[in-house]
Amino acid sequence: MRIISNYTTDFSLEVSTRLEAITEWAVAGGVDAAASAMADALANGGVIQAFGTGHSEAFAMEIAGRAGGLIPTSKIALRDLVLHGERSVAELDSLEGSVLERETGVAEELFNLSLIDPRDIFIIASNSGVNGSIVGLALAAKEHGHKVIAVTSLQHTNAVEPKHPSGLRLSEIADFIIDHRAPYGDTTLEVSGGGGVGAVSSITGAYIAQLLTIETVQCLIRAGKKPPIYISANIPGGDEHNTALVGHYVGRLRREA
Repeated sequence: MRIISNYTTDFSLEVSTRLEAITEWAVAGGVDAAASAMADALANGGVIQAFGTGHSEAFAMEIAGRAGGLIPTSKIALRDLVLHGERSVAELDSLEGSVLERETGVAEELFNLSLIDPRDIFIIASNSGVNGSIVGLALAAKEHGHKVIAVTSLQHTNAVEPKHPSGLRLSEIADFIIDHRAPYGDTTLEVSGGGGVGAVSSITGAYIAQLLTIETVQCLIRAGKKPPIYISANIPGGDEHNTALVGHYVGRLRREA
């Protein structure tokens, strides 16, 4: 972790160095296998199921339901346990959901509440990759025959003990593993007197989400298929375009804020 001198330039360097490393990995074909699996799922009528807890929910939002993204995408969230299940708001509010995030038993419950088809593929993001809900949902997806893509920090996950009874990490379950290159603890700059700031996983995760989307679209085009892409609702014809394509997936997409 770098001690802060000029915080703007130091943080910019920490971010740019990681983005450059991810770019080199992607150019060398690192993103190809996961994107190909996503494209195959979509070509077969499947949906991309995205899940993340805490700040990693931002990754799921980057995958599901945004302009320039793929329409057959759905976001799974812990709040679904309240909105569509029988959990109380108090449980969700407890420490901003951190208790539910670590609870092993919620995974199967969350899986059963979700709009999942056998053709779907899962992409799960977690910096630590060890919490009960994350590992549990990955295991549930695998047990039901779905492929799983993990986006995680290999440095962090390999430095901490798994919290799921299986003794497994997300990275040890997934079919495809993508390292978003955040450091242990996520922060990159050390504050005088202790502590760290300058978290990077949301930034590198969003970049990876876009790389996956771009390559998935390219895979579909190479296969002779028209990619179902959202356009901004804030341009003329956007709503009409999106509504027509979403209509092909009635009852299969969920994106509550």
